Amino acid sequence: MFCKSSLLTVALALLASATPVVREAGVRIPIQKRSSLTKADGTVDHDAVIRETHRRNLITIDRKIGLQNYAAGAHIPPVATLPDSVKSRLQARQSETLTDQEDGTEWTGPISIGTPGQSFVIDFDTGSSDLWVPSSSCSGCQASDYYTASDSSTSEAQSGTFEIEYGDGSEASGPIYTDDVTVAGISVTDQTFSAVTSESGNLVGDAADGLMGMAFPALSQLDADPYFWTAISQSAVSQGEFSFYLADSGSELYLGGSDDSKYSGSVEFHDVDSDSGFWQISGASISFNGETVASGFDTVIDSGTTLMYGPPSAVKTMYRKASAKSLGSGAYGFSCSDFPTVEVSWGGNTYDISAAFNLGDAGDGDCEAALAGEDLGLGDNVWLFGDTVMQSLYTVFSVDQNAVGFAQLA
Repeated sequence: MFCKSSLLTVALALLASATPVVREAGVRIPIQKRSSLTKADGTVDHDAVIRETHRRNLITIDRKIGLQNYAAGAHIPPVATLPDSVKSRLQARQSETLTDQEDGTEWTGPISIGTPGQSFVIDFDTGSSDLWVPSSSCSGCQASDYYTASDSSTSEAQSGTFEIEYGDGSEASGPIYTDDVTVAGISVTDQTFSAVTSESGNLVGDAADGLMGMAFPALSQLDADPYFWTAISQSAVSQGEFSFYLADSGSELYLGGSDDSKYSGSVEFHDVDSDSGFWQISGASISFNGETVASGFDTVIDSGTTLMYGPPSAVKTMYRKASAKSLGSGAYGFSCSDFPTVEVSWGGNTYDISAAFNLGDAGDGDCEAALAGEDLGLGDNVWLFGDTVMQSLYTVFSVDQNAVGFAQLA
């Protein structure tokens, strides 16, 4: 749902023992976070935080499922308008290299499309459902790699046109194809995707060539199964689960189960309770220093979002209980010398997310919190939990169980 670099080697993990070697059920895909929301001096880059806030795609909610079928109070907010100071930086970056550290935070990994395979760096996004990469016919894409349909013996053009729009006004559109797609050796055939011929806004020059949506088919603008659903239907994976481990190093997406070397104890699953197409679960609560300050709300778990967001009025009430300070633009903070312990729960285990929740020094002795108030159009009781939460927990997305699971990091 949101745009977030480097190609990394993909390896199948083997378990060694005195008996014959046994292959693990799943496959590890190394992924890497390209940048952060802090400046070189360690203080918060507030412009980067604002850009992150305005990079989300909400248009697909209205187009795909209709507001009458979604959460009460849901709507599509107007296209966001960035402050002039941020606009000027964005315009200046259009011609900068892909290693620019001001482009925001994202997690990427390699895939290949076609026969023979054409390689791409991809953002794996649990907040959307479509696969798209730049076409060789896209003159303004500024990507590292492009898809050439005529170079693939398994490419088939399809009818119709793909189009997706993001909350900052960025768009991507182009023709639709089917072709073989391989991720970490897991190959599927006839996967529907778009080779876009037009990109605009923050998509131009982003470190990721394209995006692989990993949410439910209901969100698909292509009206097709996402890659992982195709992998399940073609028995390319042994389990209908994929999992994320996000960290400063060693991050991975695990296809076909979970990597028990990355977490301790058992995985606590929570049923997906919405037909929205998102990985949305209910019963969430947040506590500061052991005191519950918000509870009983739904959360969309989204790897394509860096921070956390909630309805402005609910977030304001939460922070008022905790005596937090408003930093403007929906952001809040606490004294750096007295930043609280922050925990989340979905009615079972309690998970400490304090380390990721503190974005760092915002000036005047205050440290900015990673949860902001923002009208995302998701509904009055739906919050968005991104990488702030996923960096603090091992996260499992189970198609088999229609559930999201969490476990303590090892």
